[in-house]
Formats: sequence, C-alpha cells, structure tokens
Amino acid sequence: MDTCARIRSADRATGRLAGPGSALVLPLVAVAATGLATGLATPATAQEREAAAVEWVVPRTPAGHPDLQGNWSNATVTPIQRPDGQGPTHTWESVARIEGFVRNIRAAGARDSDPDREAPPVGGIFSGDARRDAASGGTGGYNSFYIDSGDLVAIFNGEPRTSLVVDPENGRLPPLSEQGRELRAERRRFGSQFGQYDNPENRPLAERCIMSFGSNAGPPMLPNYFYNNNYTIVQTPDHVMIMTEMVHDVRIIRLGEPKRLPAHIRPWMGDSWGRWEGDTLVVETTNLHPNQTLQGVAPSEEFKVTERFTRADEHTIHYEFTVEDPVMWSGPWRGEVPFTRLDGLVYEYACHEGNYALENVLRGARAQERQERQERR
Repeated sequence: MDTCARIRSADRATGRLAGPGSALVLPLVAVAATGLATGLATPATAQEREAAAVEWVVPRTPAGHPDLQGNWSNATVTPIQRPDGQGPTHTWESVARIEGFVRNIRAAGARDSDPDREAPPVGGIFSGDARRDAASGGTGGYNSFYIDSGDLVAIFNGEPRTSLVVDPENGRLPPLSEQGRELRAERRRFGSQFGQYDNPENRPLAERCIMSFGSNAGPPMLPNYFYNNNYTIVQTPDHVMIMTEMVHDVRIIRLGEPKRLPAHIRPWMGDSWGRWEGDTLVVETTNLHPNQTLQGVAPSEEFKVTERFTRADEHTIHYEFTVEDPVMWSGPWRGEVPFTRLDGLVYEYACHEGNYALENVLRGARAQERQERQERR
C-alpha cells in the first residue's frame, strides 16, 4: 500500500474519514485546477509496499472465509461519473490540491457564526449546492456540522481515481437503449397525471423512510455525497448481513445455490445470493423493486447486479460491481469503490416519515386546492 493510501487508512482508522465537513461536491477537474496546494505525499517504494503486504494477513471467520465484519464507509469526493476532460486517474499533486481544497471548505463551514449578523432574507439563503439546498430549503437546517460527505479521493489498487465508474472506459454511464428511452418516457407520462402531493405514493421514497437516499443500500452500494455513508457487515456460515446507516436499510444476502424468487416478486434491494470465489465474496442480485431507481433509471425485470467484496488490507475492502439491464441500458457498466474501515460506532438513523408530517403535507395540499378553486370563481 503506497504512502498516500497508508495516510488515508490511518485517517479512517482514527475516525477522521470525513468528520464534520462541507457538503460541497464539485467536479474534481475544477477543484484540481485551483492553487490550494497542501503537503504532498509521494508513493512508497516497492520495498515499503512489499513489507506492508507481508505484515498483514487476511483475517478469517471460523468457516475459513475472509472476515469482512465491522463498520465501513464509502464516503469520498470522487464522483460516480468522470468529469469531461479527465483521464482515469489523478496525479498525486492533484490529489493534494483536491483534498486541501475540501479541507479548507470544511474548516470555513465549521467557523463560529457571527452573533451580530443580520437576519436572513425572506425565503432563506441558498448555497448553490443542490444537495444541501434540497435538504434545508434555504433555511440553514443543515450546516457543515451535520454533514459527512467525504473529504478524500478514492484510492483503488493504489490509484487515485477520477470516477467510481471504470467501464465504459470514459468513466461515464452508457446511454439508455431505445427501448429504455421509450419505457422511461412512458413512465413519465403515467406519472404526469398525478400532482406531487396527490397521494402518499407520489412523495419520494426517502421522505417516506422507505429506502436510502440515492443508492446507499444498493445494489450497487454507492455514496450519496451528503452524509451517513456508513455500513455494518455481519457474517454467518450461510448469510451476510449489511446494515446501511442511511434509513437503517438492511440487506440479507443468502449464501449457497440460489433459489430465486419468482419474477413478479420484486422486493426492496432485490433478491441477493452470494458465493465465495477464493477469497472474494461474489453476490448476484435480481428482482429489484421497480420503484427503486438507479441513477434515475427504473430497473426492468432483466436487471442484475454482480458485486465482489475483497479484503485488500487491514483498513480496506475493495468493492466492485457490474450493472446489467439489456432492456434499459445500451450496455453493462462497472464500478470500483474502496470501503474504508470506520473505527467508531454506527448510530441509529431515526428516520421519521415526512418529519411526522406526511398527513399535514397532504392536508395542506388539499387546502391549497380549495383556495385556488375559490379564487377561480
């Protein structure tokens, strides 16, 4: 493991993976272009890497398989898709600039507020960061103290990556197939007949505390670039459990010869079956719920994700995934994400549906409709 990777492992092992920091997620090409340089770490020598490999032995469960158990995080500033104009990896100079920039933003966000500041304008203040503004609505409900969006570039196989997607080679998702475009348009036409507040089912899954924000629980399991990107893994001889901090989703992966659910039964997080290929846990998931979209695309009945979990070192799991859906996508796509050990507790994510106000949200919409009808008379 090179010096930069060891520094990142040490940071994560001491719980400094992405402490209270900024929610700002910028295209890394823009961040890398800034002049905010920090102390630059250089790759370790081959002898140092070899010595580190000799020192560490893969821990194993009583069943003899690699021990994946513990608390982990996939928080990172590396985006899912690669920004235009970048190659697959950063230089170490770019890594230093990017992470230094993020640390500076985080430090600025953690400064004490001015007690003599004026009242905010009517309607609040919007930061320009879509995730933070969506969460707080300009009211400042989420400041840097509450956000754990990641402050490190993703290092995979010793390479500082510019995107989590590695295939296609451009690091970007393949386009939808012609049939996929037609189905998405049909889905939108169907949804357009309903108002946003017509019924509970029109409200987002996350607001209703049904599923993780983004694709934290997966599959595939991806960072949300906001907060709570932590996981707890527990193994038994015939099951692997992955508890996702976000909305406390729990995946139960059965091991052994798959006994697939019928095609019409499509639960949240799908039907996952795992097997060991040497020291790698391979998990294949089908039957994903049709409302559990991935990157904004609803899965078809032919959707399948193949995940691979491999212990890379004391502090890292290499997580690889391949998404296949010949109905919706023009081709498969693959990604690689480092999961880093979190030496700390994962606390309960006490999600409360619509802030205990979903009934009031819908009642308010009905009142607004009555008022509009009266005004039209």
